[in-house]
Formats: sequence, structure tokens, C-alpha cells
Amino acid sequence: MAIASINPATGETLKTFEPLCDAQIEEKLQRATETFGSYRRTPFAERAEKMLRSAEILEKDKEKFGRLMTTEMGKPLKAAIEEAVKCAKGCRYYAENAEKFLADEVVATEANCSYIHYQPIGPVLAIMPWNFPFWQVFRFAAPALMAGNVGLLKHASNVPQCALAIEEIFEQAGFPAGAFQTLLVSSDKIPQIIDDPRIKAATLTGSEPAGSSTASAAGKQIKKTVLELGGSDPFIVMPSADLDAAVKTAVQARVINNGQSCIAAKRFIVHESIAEEFEQRFVEIMAELKVGDPLDEATHIGPLATEDILKGLDEQVQKLVSDGARLLTGGKKLDRPGNYYAPTALADIPTASPTYHEEIFGPVASLFRVKDIEEAITLANDTTFGLGSSAWTNDQAERNRFIEDIEAGMVFINSMVASDPRLPFGGVKHSGYGRELGTYGIREFVNIKTVWIKESGGDHRTGTE
Repeated sequence: MAIASINPATGETLKTFEPLCDAQIEEKLQRATETFGSYRRTPFAERAEKMLRSAEILEKDKEKFGRLMTTEMGKPLKAAIEEAVKCAKGCRYYAENAEKFLADEVVATEANCSYIHYQPIGPVLAIMPWNFPFWQVFRFAAPALMAGNVGLLKHASNVPQCALAIEEIFEQAGFPAGAFQTLLVSSDKIPQIIDDPRIKAATLTGSEPAGSSTASAAGKQIKKTVLELGGSDPFIVMPSADLDAAVKTAVQARVINNGQSCIAAKRFIVHESIAEEFEQRFVEIMAELKVGDPLDEATHIGPLATEDILKGLDEQVQKLVSDGARLLTGGKKLDRPGNYYAPTALADIPTASPTYHEEIFGPVASLFRVKDIEEAITLANDTTFGLGSSAWTNDQAERNRFIEDIEAGMVFINSMVASDPRLPFGGVKHSGYGRELGTYGIREFVNIKTVWIKESGGDHRTGTE
């Protein structure tokens, strides 16, 4: 079955690709292994030079890459261009900091010299999603390549042109041909690739089922994995918050990337004393958002990435309404070509509905009212997910409670959740494990080696392992 690039704004098939056969996969795996043998010994300065060149290419051709993202998965063009620029920022960050992050760390012991030494582990398989088709890849690739590893990308099947463009960027930047390769394969090939002894680890950003499957396949071979899975992020607003800023940011946090983001705010938990005003203003802004051609600069929300996603989102909304949720605005597919859905807000969400526990991936907001901070935290944690969270308050005691008690990998106070190359990114519970970005991200796929040196005369340590 061919891998197809389909414009979600029109339904037009842009280009098709034949998946790699087993012989072609074997060729790429072997090339990665051979490249790693030499690339791992290149100095940081040489890797940094190539990574900085990657950043230059991304910035120079940001409009081209942005248009490619938009036509393959539907995000507004402005956001797509900003994504390319963010990738350049990530490349620069690791080019400038990788050597420091992976420098030997001396630890004082009874030895004459003891230290921690970081070494690359080899080819890493990256299984990446379509919603941020460049950024998700670069936030893996930049630290991985700077650490001395090589990467193999199994990208989402609806963004094959983005996958090939990223491979080309690294080649143009001067990285050896086997340092970063795209695998145009179907998902059923993933277990076979992970099973191959030449693959040393895997990282996945995607759904719970995909993460579970990948972790299971890797676990059978005792291979490291990093999983960044779904989220049902709470956005909590307390009476002391700046309500103007909270409402405006709330809308932005829900509809960013057409609502298709793991860290998009999805559940809006508002103190009852300000809930009426928050709801009214939030719904007014949502209803005024322009839905349309993502290449039009005036568009706020483009199409959903695929027809199946559009159908699934509408089924979730209709199920919530039938179970008792109150529809405030939207709640329907738009009658036009393409995968368009009206910006939607729901209130009085029935907690007994099965859909209450699901991640809603699209421009649909769920509004809740709570009487105090205890109820807000309880509701925020009433999910199997634990990726990001946003809390709005100017009360120091409340800030401390949210930071300590919200079960999430990230807590943002008076700001929407966003990834930043300088800070670790990841979640807890069913949102996955491991971290991307920051110091922690580059250390996920290295051998953290303990070195103990004793001068001649023997090692006279005592004690147990």
C-alpha cells in the first residue's frame, strides 16, 4: 500500500510513495551502523559546525518548509514557519551546549580518579507524529546527533514529504549520509526494525497504544525507550488571576495547531466565583475564530490532519452531548471540502461518560467549575494522563500547591504550556516516561559510564556492590 501525502484542506492527493521493501530497510540499517562507527568519534566542534549549518538552512528556507508542513497536515502557515524557526533554535542550542552537557564529571571517591563519562550508544529509531512534523523530529535529532548517535526516522505516513525534507536538511548541512535517514515504511514494520540488534534504542511521540506497542517490542530486546504520549492538560483559573490574560491565553492554548497538540490545554477548570464571566468571554472568542484555508494569513484554525481524525473528533463531541454535556458553541463538522471542524466549547461535562476520560484532539474545549483549590487539583488529577498543566493565580500559596500537587511533568504558572529547548519536556502516568530537551534530553540515549582509576598497588576498596 502506497504512502500518500494528502492536502487536508482540499482532500487532494499531492504525492504517493512506495514503502521500502525489506532489502531497502536492511541497506539503511547497515548504513547507519557503519556510519556510527566513524561518526561517534568525530569531535564536538565538527558536529556543532554541521548542526549550525542545519539551523541556517531551516531559517533560510523557512517559508518553503512552512508551506510543506501546511499542505501536508493543515496547520496555519504562520505557525508552520514559526515551527521551522523553532527547529533552528533547537539546533543552535545543542550545537552550543552539547559538549558541556556531556563533559566528564569528576566525582570524589577513594580512587585516584573517578568520573562519569558519556558515550553515544548507536542507531536510534525515532517514531514521530504528524502534528508538529518538523519540531518533533528536530527535538530528537539535534541532541542525538550532537551526542554522536545516528538516527533513523519512521515518520507518520501522512507527512512523507516532511520526513524526506528533514533528511535532506541534514545531508545539505554536511552530516554523513547514514547519520540521519528516513524510513518510508508502514507501522507494521516497526517491531521488525526494533527487533534488529543494530537498533540500540527507540523514541516515540504518539498515542498510548503506539507507545505501549513500541515499549513492548523494545522491552523484549532490553532496549531503552523514551515515550511522549497523549495529554489531557488542565488549565486552572483562580479568582486572583488576571482574567483578561487568562481568557485570551486559554483560547490560544486550546486551538494551537488546530487543537492537535499533546500539550494543548483541553480541560478548563475555573473557580465558581469567576466561572460565568470566564465562560462568556471564552465562548465569544472561540465563536469568532476564523476557520479556513491554512495558507490564508487571516485564518486562525485550519483543517484537521485527516478525515479519520475529523470523524473521530465529531463522534467524541456527539457522545458527550448525548451523555448530558451542554454545547456552548460549535459542535459540528463544517460543510465544505476538507477536514474542517467548528471551534467548540462544552460545559457540564458528565464525569460518568466514557469520553470524559479520553484525550480530545481538535479545537474542542471542556469547561468545568470548582468551588476551591482542593476541588481544582482533584479534578486536574482525575485523568490517566500527566503531561502538562497551566495554573493561573497571583496567590503565592496557591502557586505552591499547584506546583507540588498537580500530577504532571510540567507546570506553567500564568502561562500556557510550551516546549523550550532549554527545559526538559515529558510527562508522567500514561503520558509516557523519559525526557526530551534540556540536559536530560541529550542524556537519554548515551551510556552513562562510571570510570574508576586506581594507581598501581591494587584496588583496596571494601564493601558490597
